[in-house]
Amino acid sequence: MFSLFRENVRIALDSIKSQLLRTILTVVIIAIGIWALVGILSAVKVLENTISDNFASMGANTFNVQRYELQVQSQRGGERKKINPIISYNDVREFEDKYNYPMTQTAISFRGTGTAEVKYENEKTDPEVQVYGVNEHYLLNTGTEIERGRNFTFFDIQNNNKVCLLGSDFLKNLFENENPLNKTISIRGVKFKVVGVLESKGSTFGNNQDLKVLIPIQVARGIFTQPDINYTISVRVADKEIMQGAQDEAIITFRNIRGLNPVEENNFGILRSDDLINQIAEIGLYMTTAAWIISIITILGSSIALMNIMLVSVTERTREIGVRKALGAKRSTISTQFFMETIVIGQFGSILGIVLGILTGFIFAKAFDFDFSLPWAAMIWATIITFIVAVIAGSYPATKAAKLDPIESLRYE
Repeated sequence: MFSLFRENVRIALDSIKSQLLRTILTVVIIAIGIWALVGILSAVKVLENTISDNFASMGANTFNVQRYELQVQSQRGGERKKINPIISYNDVREFEDKYNYPMTQTAISFRGTGTAEVKYENEKTDPEVQVYGVNEHYLLNTGTEIERGRNFTFFDIQNNNKVCLLGSDFLKNLFENENPLNKTISIRGVKFKVVGVLESKGSTFGNNQDLKVLIPIQVARGIFTQPDINYTISVRVADKEIMQGAQDEAIITFRNIRGLNPVEENNFGILRSDDLINQIAEIGLYMTTAAWIISIITILGSSIALMNIMLVSVTERTREIGVRKALGAKRSTISTQFFMETIVIGQFGSILGIVLGILTGFIFAKAFDFDFSLPWAAMIWATIITFIVAVIAGSYPATKAAKLDPIESLRYE
């Protein structure tokens, strides 16, 4: 049985070599369809994994009060896009005082700059460090972990202690060969004692999350004094069951702070991490559907091409089929031989398409500094689809070859 299978594969490969150009064109057509499927699904998986990992760290029990909603209406037909006022320091202080929903804690933060230069003794970084002013709840609300050292305490924030937390990238440059804890760094001439180092979080859309410094919020306000600073309020609830109630209370509180009357729309946004993840998943679903549609259309065309090439092959090898039948070959043997040829061609196209698709996903991940993982599901589906296509496309040519009359076949020129 195995020897017959091996012989059929050998005959199929010999036949493919004899009509190499047509085979290559068919393989390429199949590969394009598989490439579209695996490449797009691979890119979608990369995007979903990266965004889910980054925004899941925001915490399923957390929501933010920020300047805009996740979706901002675009300008249409002369309609002006609504511009919300920034969330000012007075807004966040008043929110802290008035928002007292049970089993919640509020983190307040702002980004002072993204181009700071950090100095340690005679060494300094490039001017690309992000500096954030935060309170003591920031790490827990954003799901940020401490790799070594400690978090800010209530007294650090209230007493405006000049202490800081460093991103993990500082272990690779300023403190490559020594422990940064209790060392003193300088930011814009202000000295800070390092009390902790954060765990690595990687990059999101090219934004390095590990090259940053966290300092107490009041100290940060003394260093970064630009008038248009926009603050972020992050509220964490102890139990997800009370999330909606806490969110509704936050909306009411902030509407009162903004002095909005009951008929006015919110001039601020609410963002929940799971809302964002769900939206990314929805976008991923659309892209996946598009990938399937593109690949199915392309594979349909390739199946027709594959059927045509096999019909031509049957016609060209009519005499060969007659000789094999005259020597005792059964119909099943002849049909199996042509089935094997279509399956081999289909799998060549599948392999080429899968390789191109994986390379597409890998290049996409590297271009945007995302985490790449092999799209196993897409690869398995691609293999199954090409096998089914090969079987369908090879059915008619194989049946036609098997039904040829041996006497008429031997007379064929």
